[in-house]
Amino acid sequence: MRAFLIAFLCCVLSPVMAAAQDLQTVLQRYAEEVESPGRQTVGVVIDDLLAAELPTAPAFLGYWQDRQIVRNQDDGLFYRAGEREGETLELIDLDSGEVAMAVPTASVTEVRPNGGVRRELGAALVRFQLADPDPAVRRSALASIARSPDPDQIAPLDASIADEPDAAIRDEKVRLRNILAARFGDTPEIRVEAIRNLGGSIAPISRAALAQILSTTEVVTQGDPDGNVARLLDVGRDLTRVEAYARLVDAGLVPPRVSDTDIRNALIANIAEGTVGGWAVTELDTVAARRAAYVALEAEGVVPPFITEEEIEAALSDHTIALVYNEDDPAITQAAEQTLAGIDRRVAASNGADLAIDAVSLASIYFLAAIGLAITFGVMGVINMAHGEFIMIGAYTGYVVQQYVPDYTLSLIIALPLAFVVAAAAGVALERLVIRHLYHRPLETLLATFGISIALQQLAKNIFGTQARPLTAPGWLDGQWVMNEIIGVSYIRVAIFVLALLFLGLLLFILNRTRLGLEVRAVTQNPGMAASMGIDPDKINMATFALGSGIAGIAGVAIGLYGQVTSEMGANYIVQSFMTVVVGGVGNVWGTLAGAGLIGMLQKGIESFNPSNTLAAQTFMILFIIIFIQFRPRGIVALKGRAAGD
Repeated sequence: MRAFLIAFLCCVLSPVMAAAQDLQTVLQRYAEEVESPGRQTVGVVIDDLLAAELPTAPAFLGYWQDRQIVRNQDDGLFYRAGEREGETLELIDLDSGEVAMAVPTASVTEVRPNGGVRRELGAALVRFQLADPDPAVRRSALASIARSPDPDQIAPLDASIADEPDAAIRDEKVRLRNILAARFGDTPEIRVEAIRNLGGSIAPISRAALAQILSTTEVVTQGDPDGNVARLLDVGRDLTRVEAYARLVDAGLVPPRVSDTDIRNALIANIAEGTVGGWAVTELDTVAARRAAYVALEAEGVVPPFITEEEIEAALSDHTIALVYNEDDPAITQAAEQTLAGIDRRVAASNGADLAIDAVSLASIYFLAAIGLAITFGVMGVINMAHGEFIMIGAYTGYVVQQYVPDYTLSLIIALPLAFVVAAAAGVALERLVIRHLYHRPLETLLATFGISIALQQLAKNIFGTQARPLTAPGWLDGQWVMNEIIGVSYIRVAIFVLALLFLGLLLFILNRTRLGLEVRAVTQNPGMAASMGIDPDKINMATFALGSGIAGIAGVAIGLYGQVTSEMGANYIVQSFMTVVVGGVGNVWGTLAGAGLIGMLQKGIESFNPSNTLAAQTFMILFIIIFIQFRPRGIVALKGRAAGD
């Protein structure tokens, strides 16, 4: 019976107790501390607000910090100050956020916390934000701490780390906690440990914190400098003699040098009856004479002393110019130096990896753009300048599909095979109507396909206009794959790389495991012998041209997702496609892959020296390729037969 009664009372009284524990109840418990807060007493109020877990507490702390809280003398309750009209002030309820009443301004007391209290309130507000259920609020709090680091923020960060559900935010909290401890830790041991812990991060904020610890001040002393010396500046290597002596002058340790201009002006100012310093003006036609006259004036105490080179050398020998750490503890600066050196090594490695990933990504784009050309050029020996327009046809096919199929994933699934069919049909039409009449006439073929290229570009402008058309990637291709703070690659580039690998495998299967591939290889090696074995080279040429053109169409869809769909987009890749084929080896899939990899790495490597000038990178790349083909005219993977010109 007793247990039942206790349970009943708990059920009845719990809602009442919860309702009573509102913000105003807590504030009334500490009314005097809230109205006249001090840095030593405000902590009790903050701790009780934290323990109460009231949803309105963070907003109240913000208003309190901004000096927007007032106390109504009539009822003794606290409110937020609202609109003021003459001698009347609106009072806003802290729980509901609605206007509670309007009272005379004389009947309220403004709560005005001082600077120390406001800092305590700011730290408490951060504690609330670090535990907020909304991840965006927690990230905002971390950004605020990073902008204005303060020793008081260490404890709130520590308290919030264990219960943080988001791994990325938890890592950021740990990193910020280490940064704060490295700068403001209570003991050198704590600071050194925090500095060592920063070695696992290559984030700019970590490097900036270590650089701040290693900040230095230049000092000039006579003899050895005091303090935690970073290094001595060497005259001749770090500073010129003129700069070093100027440092001594600025420090007030030596008199300034007197220049030849100063000497001339001083002599002019002291001319009396045609003489100066015992010298006739007519005799002052050499530097030595003017200096002698100046020394005479110096002996009279009229002008500042003349500093000789010997005196300058002696002054530099007697004084030391050094960089001294602003941090006094050598153990802390040594740990920071070692940690920063390790981070710099990791940053260099990450930059190299990021450059390699960019090169592979670019190589996959070049491979997709060039593989179709490699097949047609290798088998048929046709220099097809309109190959880029098949890329354009594939891209516009994807754009048209998206106009009728708004689901971007489904439209992409439809666009890829459809682009192959449309581009392959265009390739068959070009081969049947033009190219088959120009076999073994490379100059005429080049001119004809170049003219067709221009005509196709103009046709695209007439149909789709001159503005770039969007080819939108599905949502699952948005964003990028981030490996660390430096290495990141967009998901579209990853998809293009995967697509390039799929086509590599598909082409190898077709060329090595199918009858079509066998016949293509036969025609490539010896068309006459292939014809005598019952293979029709004419049909093989048509099928090969269709395959190469269709692959270019699929490449157009992939490139359109990454870049822009315009009538000139194919022309932007035709030069790189030919370079890829020539460098890799004509008519060979592996050669095309090798050529794309070489050109991609070469272009990104050159761009790394001057990222803002891609035109210069392409120019140097072309020069390199010209030199390369002088030594290896058949490419990296040479192919014998007609494709090699045998």
